[in-house]
Amino acid sequence: MNKKCLHISNGDSLTDYLRELDFKGDILTWREMLCEGPTVPLIDSEEFYSIRRNFLNEYYDIRLSDYNLEETIEILNHIDDYNEINLWFEYDLFCHINLIAVISLLHQKEINKPLYLICSGRVKGEKDLKGIAELSSAQLTAHYKNRILLTKEDISLAVALWRTYCGKDHNIFKPYITQNSNFKYLTNCLKAHLKRFPNQKTGLCTIEENILKLINEKDIKSEHHLLGYCLNYQGYYGFGDIQFRRMVSNLSDFFNTSDDKLHLSRKGHEALLGEHNFSKEIDNTIVFGGIKRNNYQFSIAENKLIKTTPNVN
Repeated sequence: MNKKCLHISNGDSLTDYLRELDFKGDILTWREMLCEGPTVPLIDSEEFYSIRRNFLNEYYDIRLSDYNLEETIEILNHIDDYNEINLWFEYDLFCHINLIAVISLLHQKEINKPLYLICSGRVKGEKDLKGIAELSSAQLTAHYKNRILLTKEDISLAVALWRTYCGKDHNIFKPYITQNSNFKYLTNCLKAHLKRFPNQKTGLCTIEENILKLINEKDIKSEHHLLGYCLNYQGYYGFGDIQFRRMVSNLSDFFNTSDDKLHLSRKGHEALLGEHNFSKEIDNTIVFGGIKRNNYQFSIAENKLIKTTPNVN
């Protein structure tokens, strides 16, 4: 029997696009958002599935029965049917954490097939960074032809990064920021991750500060209008509307609506001016892999995470 390739895509939109373009081989659609919520290193385990189901249900009201990663990856138990694996992931943090998890999963299953990375981002002739599903058919085909064969060093790096993400000290990411690899956008993603923790001065993370700046600088009519701006002005995060909707809700005390326009409240102005640390008032209890967001703050001066005072032992 002729062997074929296995494509692992970053979501349903891309899977549909690949099928529309008649790409040969089977497709595993990775439906996870591991950039938020608790994780453990061993992915194909009941502990992993349980904590992910509970997190997605609690924070995003996703029904427990709708979480089907275990069934999705069952195809990997028939890996001998394939001669190579293509990883279709994008330039942003959302995709990169999923990517290192997928590579770690393959490593944990002792799958040693050639791994190729197709990663979108900067495209010649385009001003903005592009997601894979945003590429024209010609651009996507060109990306596939120029796919990158990951080395043993790349795979070891991804495994180490996943282990660090699931661990208790995310400052360990810092040396990897300057490490050379075939992950072209890794440096940007690791920097973005560390700045997801509250700023030591304002208590807001970079994303929250950016949301307040958008309200202050743009003519935004409604929260729905604001979500559109958030999606388009987020840099290397790659978050979706459900994530931004939760963040905007957490910031409700920092803005108000009058005359059909969003305005910063007094707290919002104070936050942007750095006059007060608002981390306790926002009280964002989200977990990033192995650590709670509220347990650390990002120090711009020291360029690292600092344990918040109540959590210093």
